Amino acid sequence: MTTDQILLFALLGVVFAMLVWGRIRYDIVAFGALVAAVLLGVVDQQSAFDGFGHPAVIIIALVLVVSRGLVNSGAIEIIARHAIDKTRSVSAHIGIMAGVGAALSAVMNNVGALALLMPVDIQAAAKAKRSPAATLMPLSFATILGGLVTLIGTPPNIIIASFREQELGASFSMFDFAPVGFVAAAAGVLFVALFGWRLIPAERRESDSAAELFDMGDYIAEVRVKQGSPAIGKRVRELDDIVEEAGAAILGVVRRGKRLPGQARRELLRKGDILVIEARPQGIDELTGALGLQYVGAEKHGGLVGTADTAMLEVVVPENSRIAGRSALDVRLLYRHGVTLLGVSRQGRAFRDRVRQLTIEPGDILLLYGANDRLIDIADWLGSLPLAERGLQVIKRETAWLAVGIFAAAIVLASLELVYLPIALAGACVMMALLNIVPVRQLYDSIEWPVIVLLGSLIPIGNALQETGGTSLLAESILSLSSGASPAVILTVLMVVTMTLSDVLNNTATALIAAPVAVKIAEGLNVNPDPFLMAVAIAASCAFLTPIGHKNNTLIMGPGGYRFGDYWRMGLPLEVIVITVSVPMILIVWPF
Repeated sequence: MTTDQILLFALLGVVFAMLVWGRIRYDIVAFGALVAAVLLGVVDQQSAFDGFGHPAVIIIALVLVVSRGLVNSGAIEIIARHAIDKTRSVSAHIGIMAGVGAALSAVMNNVGALALLMPVDIQAAAKAKRSPAATLMPLSFATILGGLVTLIGTPPNIIIASFREQELGASFSMFDFAPVGFVAAAAGVLFVALFGWRLIPAERRESDSAAELFDMGDYIAEVRVKQGSPAIGKRVRELDDIVEEAGAAILGVVRRGKRLPGQARRELLRKGDILVIEARPQGIDELTGALGLQYVGAEKHGGLVGTADTAMLEVVVPENSRIAGRSALDVRLLYRHGVTLLGVSRQGRAFRDRVRQLTIEPGDILLLYGANDRLIDIADWLGSLPLAERGLQVIKRETAWLAVGIFAAAIVLASLELVYLPIALAGACVMMALLNIVPVRQLYDSIEWPVIVLLGSLIPIGNALQETGGTSLLAESILSLSSGASPAVILTVLMVVTMTLSDVLNNTATALIAAPVAVKIAEGLNVNPDPFLMAVAIAASCAFLTPIGHKNNTLIMGPGGYRFGDYWRMGLPLEVIVITVSVPMILIVWPF
């Protein structure tokens, strides 16, 4: 290996290790790697930022804006509400929800499709008195599968199409992915609806308490001892009966900004002390009323929870949320926006930090408290997803068919190759902005900037890997390991390797690394590279074994009450099914 190859492989090894570790956000890791590559001399400083102008980056950003327009107009909501009957059996409900989710994901961002359908699914679970754990994972997997069908359905498809244009002179068209993607998605949806949901651990899906459906975990919350509280002058341990009656636990006491040692059970409570408690939302409210306490920040709302103008809202934190990686104090949630972070639920992990100082992670469920008419707006500002259906006032239903018409026109023009796809999508975005379907203030908020930074940063590194012969080296390694095997077997091996990487890495990063390897393997076998590129596109998007492989899997972890090890039970057979049906279809549609 040359010096440049050694440096690039070492750098990519560090990037992969950091992404799997997960402590530093993936866009920061990728951008740091780009800077390091330039300093090491393996990426030319004049072309260091060329990746940010790459067509794949532009298309992904534009698709996210168009997706926001379809949601804002109510076009997607109309489909969802009319297709779903909340009285069906579990299998029938999953089949319908999964089908709708897959169909939506084919034409819009799959995180957006899940965000739209997840509250509907949770409400259906509540009415049927079953745990949402039985249906949320199938819904997440279905929205991932739906992205396989079209060029704009998922970032890996866009990356593969752009790479093909760069290497072979022509991109994949809008529906070139459909024959293989549709068969894989259909087989996957049938599996999760008929058999897959039964593989979810019984303790997750057999909960029958309606109350548990929305209180899926205890929150750590803070309440202040106010003037006149019966708790003043009492020791913490003397409150045990009242606390137990509310189903709560006092974890500690904060006085003058400092946490008292241990649980401070012998401490006499004073006015202004803050109790750190663990309970479900109802328990928090009950204890607050019984002891005459006050929520931290209640003075900003003019009273306690339960007044006519205040309410609670549970939201889940996606990976690109404004608060992910930050605390409520960092975003000045209370002082700038008048909303209190009342509690945090983090599945599978315990913490004892001050709530407003806690660093929020993707997948956390936040209990927000504030003015009734502000909560949804602030949830949107945070980039979080409410776990109850949103109010109807935010939907501009009169623009539904207009939004659909604008989007359809862009797709038709691009599919007929009358207009270059990025230009067609850009035109759709401009029209939606001019017609206020997507307000100007939402244009930039609609874009997942961490994904854009990740992609723009890794493209120059991927190009450098190709130019130095690194991808040829990887291809030769795969060919030597499968020496004497047929191209079909090698294609299957490539799918397995790509899918495994995607389970622990971002699917965008996986596609960027695997695409050039696929072409080099095809060149080594002297066969058509298209089936290998299609295999990478399918495999890079199918991350079902872990909650970190895809953002949708992270989003459902908290609301579904899942553990890390729950995903592979349904995900492993699903990945086997995808490979089993995809390989023959690839060979039929894209022969060697």
